[in-house]
Amino acid sequence: MNRHFWQGEWIDDESVAVRLDTLEDRTQQVITGPRLNPLVVLAAAEKLVLEDHRAALVAWGLDPVEIDETLDALRHALSRTSLERKLKRELGNLDPARMVRFDFRTPTYEAWVPLGLLAHVTAGNAPAAGVLSAVEGLLSGNLNVVKVASDDSGFTAEVLASLAALDQTGQIAARLVVLHFSSSRTDWMTGVLGAADAVAVWGGEEAINGVTELVRPGTRVIDWGPKLSFAYLTRDSWSDVDTLHALAADVCQLEQQACSSPQVIYLDTEDPAEVFAFASRFAGVLELTGPPTREPSQAEWAEITNTVVVAQLEEHLGLTKVHTGESWRVLADVRSGLRTSPLYRSVWVKPLPRKQITSVLRPMRRYLQTVGLAADRPDTALLARSFVSVGVQRITTPGSMLGGYSGEPHDGVYALQRYSNRVSVQLDDRFVSDASLDDLAESRQLPVPQVPVTLKADFETLQDRPADVYFRSGGSSGAPKLSAYTWADWDEQMWVGAEALLATGLDPRHDRIMNLFFNGHMYASFVSFFSALERMNAVQFPMGGEWGQLDAIAQAIVDNRVDTLLTAPSFVQRLFAEHGDQLKAYGGIRKIFYAGEHFGAQAIARLRDEFGVETIRSAAYATVDAGPVGYQCQESSGKVHHLFTGLHTLEILDPETDRSVSGSEPGRLVFTTHTRRGQRLERYEIGDLGRWVPGDCPCGRRTPRFELLGRTGDVFRAAAQTLNYRRFLTIMEDEHSYAGALQIELNESASGEELVVRLESGRAPEPAASRLTLVSKYAEVAEAVEQDKLLTVRVENVPLADFLRTRSSGKLIGVVDQRSSRSV
Repeated sequence: MNRHFWQGEWIDDESVAVRLDTLEDRTQQVITGPRLNPLVVLAAAEKLVLEDHRAALVAWGLDPVEIDETLDALRHALSRTSLERKLKRELGNLDPARMVRFDFRTPTYEAWVPLGLLAHVTAGNAPAAGVLSAVEGLLSGNLNVVKVASDDSGFTAEVLASLAALDQTGQIAARLVVLHFSSSRTDWMTGVLGAADAVAVWGGEEAINGVTELVRPGTRVIDWGPKLSFAYLTRDSWSDVDTLHALAADVCQLEQQACSSPQVIYLDTEDPAEVFAFASRFAGVLELTGPPTREPSQAEWAEITNTVVVAQLEEHLGLTKVHTGESWRVLADVRSGLRTSPLYRSVWVKPLPRKQITSVLRPMRRYLQTVGLAADRPDTALLARSFVSVGVQRITTPGSMLGGYSGEPHDGVYALQRYSNRVSVQLDDRFVSDASLDDLAESRQLPVPQVPVTLKADFETLQDRPADVYFRSGGSSGAPKLSAYTWADWDEQMWVGAEALLATGLDPRHDRIMNLFFNGHMYASFVSFFSALERMNAVQFPMGGEWGQLDAIAQAIVDNRVDTLLTAPSFVQRLFAEHGDQLKAYGGIRKIFYAGEHFGAQAIARLRDEFGVETIRSAAYATVDAGPVGYQCQESSGKVHHLFTGLHTLEILDPETDRSVSGSEPGRLVFTTHTRRGQRLERYEIGDLGRWVPGDCPCGRRTPRFELLGRTGDVFRAAAQTLNYRRFLTIMEDEHSYAGALQIELNESASGEELVVRLESGRAPEPAASRLTLVSKYAEVAEAVEQDKLLTVRVENVPLADFLRTRSSGKLIGVVDQRSSRSV
């Protein structure tokens, strides 16, 4: 009795017979339930140990060379790099089923969605095919029923069961059924194929015809049938020794068992003498090759013998010339017609002048796959176009016919597209700020890996991967460090940044936007928002934030009718402070989107009341370390953000331990970034404090919300007290309606510690009044000053230009600790 794998369980024949009748209901449960994010599949495949399944390939009857080749091919195909490239090339991005805009100017959404129940009928001569086809079915989100060949020893089911076991969500298991039975069992074949929305068939014409007869009308039959490949050599290449040896390697590798193995060598000639001469030279090259890696079966030997004997008989007619060795055969034939060889180092040599390519090959177009083309550069370009016009799907050079590259089309198509449907949803202006419909329909985070939390101080230890572009952190929470991205990382995160801007109220159809973030010194904000606006196809004036160019910036705003600013809070406040009359007279600034710093409520109110700015909102919650992390919808206020669940999983952990907080308790923000290639960010403590925001957001989005509560560096120890920078700022805002900058400097002397509160002159109360407020309203400060007498507090009002800032970004440093022994 066979053993079968059914949605996470191993079952027997009797159970299969019962469950086959439930396939329709099970399909409906899967396709109407939570969709499978391909990142779940990638994470499981990354942990799969294929070597554990070597014994199953031994039981299949494969020799050691075949086993190694099969496992190596699977390792490469299932590597994270290969699967990511496959998803991006075939379906556009790493989460292709997410219903997203392709144009930020219109509320039209597209996605690749699963077909439903995808059946896979595998062949016995391709041990890896069932696993690979099922993984492609998982990446496209389908429920996959794999009918393996009778001689499958259990390898396909074992590997897929192991893959399912590595997924803690259970979604992979829910989408996998592997059945081991003979195709002659028509009741089971009918049960599987009759319920299928699509069937992928690996086999010959007979297998494909058999499947077609059993499927219901409208079912998509995906034919992965046998193909035929050949080499084509022009006159200036067929005498080249290196070309002949490379071609011999293509013939011998896998003993011509691959569809891309050459079965015919065509020469660009009409002269039979040149065909016979080349066959003789090539036979000499094959004679030098090593022993075969596998032997033909008795039936295969019979076919080889029959082909050779017939060709030898035709020598008397001047049509052929046969060269044979112990393990190879070169069959020269003056007739151009394409024909299969009996394989196992048996190859035809035929003439095919280029003027006859179309007439000879076009009738065989459905079977053509790979051409190994050897020609000079101009001929290569010309002949490549000729071959693809008659149906050839791959063109490469001799020696590379059995190779390939990650993401390469298979048999002229992308498998994931054949396993999916492209759908669209066109809506109205109620959805003008919605980048994705899925954010309105679902709320879930991807699981986090089982690794320890990495502290922010250990950030540099995470850069252990090749990267393309590097940015410096601003240094506001420590010494500047480099954050590494690949260009693929950058592209994905800029699309997410564009989604954040759309959600927060930027309208790429109408807004005229000036980018006033800081640039240069490997700083990320200016180029990040430049790239995000580029993806939105928005009107942008990339001015950049320069402290010494405020007059030019103000004039450029007026001259270019700019109505939207992207900027840092301290910069825009100084811009309005120094050029307020000019900007008020212009009166055209309607929106300000900020990032990187706290923007006080009083400062926001001033810009609204005095200058008529309608919208002032966070452009995004982003860090150089992790990229865009959260976004504000138009119902968000203060420091409340929605989480980008497609990129990150957020944990909020207790300030002292690595356990999750309860409810909306405050804690440390710890992020796992699931798509980052240039740098590993798994359970990374980003240096910020926050809390979960309970309840549904009035905007309708169901993505989790959290509120930022400051940086962990905002919490510091002074005079045996734990103090918070944000508390000082809030007290000044609440008690004095202060809307300027605030900076704390910590010093020490023989008499104790000193806390200097630096406020913006011209906007702050007298220092004595501010000091009295802070000491009286902050109990811990009062205790340290009046009771313990361990701390002195001094307030000073200074020009904004005198505040200490980071060198690279110009961001205000909230807490400047000048003590020789710091306790934070």
